[in-house]
Amino acid sequence: MTLKQVLNRARGILVANNIEQARLECELLLRYALRLSRVQLYLDLDQELGSEAEADFWHLIKRRLNGEPTAYIIGHREFYGLDFYVEPSVLIPRPESELLVEKALELAQNGTVSSIAEIGTGCGAIAISLALNLPQAKIYATDISASALKVALLNCQKHGVEDRVCLLHGDMLNPLPEPVDLIIANLPYVKEIELPRISPAGFEPRLALNGGRDGLEKIRQLCQPVGDRLCPEGCLLLEIGQGQAGTVTTLLSYLFPSAKIEVVPDLSGIDRVVSLTFRATTAGEKFKIKEQAIR
Repeated sequence: MTLKQVLNRARGILVANNIEQARLECELLLRYALRLSRVQLYLDLDQELGSEAEADFWHLIKRRLNGEPTAYIIGHREFYGLDFYVEPSVLIPRPESELLVEKALELAQNGTVSSIAEIGTGCGAIAISLALNLPQAKIYATDISASALKVALLNCQKHGVEDRVCLLHGDMLNPLPEPVDLIIANLPYVKEIELPRISPAGFEPRLALNGGRDGLEKIRQLCQPVGDRLCPEGCLLLEIGQGQAGTVTTLLSYLFPSAKIEVVPDLSGIDRVVSLTFRATTAGEKFKIKEQAIR
């Protein structure tokens, strides 16, 4: 069979098994099996595929049919135009999370953002994307998973920012050594009951997906103390799931009544990012919340 024939056959099988972007996934898996670039693949479409290479490719297709994500099979995923190493210890970066990077860069252009913290960095895609676009910014990236931080370090080294992204092991805001101008968080926001639907084969780490009973357990845990870790007039960017905007904005409005709160939809029109910006008067609110917590 030629490469073209194999691709068409594999695509039909993936489509029949309800796998989205079947053409792209088949292409990625064949390129991985043959160690070819996209250009080389299309130049060689009429070439015959050797029996050993064909067997390797169908083995990859079988893994995909068993539910293993293509990104884990080939060991990398593109995010914000960059290539990142991924493995099952980290969540696969989603295209919708690029909105966090876009909003962060917009804030940096409109004001002074000299220090940033990403909470729950995973493979480091967001922190590294920001480091490459904001070379003067100090960037912290925290994660509770030591395995995830090992992956993030590999990606920092791959993109040459290991001296500018400070990786910190610990839960939520606890590892941060100082307040920052911007906190970014893509925390677990999937309802526990929905995990089998979101990750039916269970390949992605539950720690990075499970948001508790209503999906907002980790977000609440972050929001309560966030005022102490933001500089005056600092900003928080949160990625949220579908239908969560109302609850999250209500929580933030209660905690910080004078802060500016905005909700930003993704390209599908789903409310995806909640932005909270402290005003000068928010300092007094932060003191009140700390005082209430002590009581």
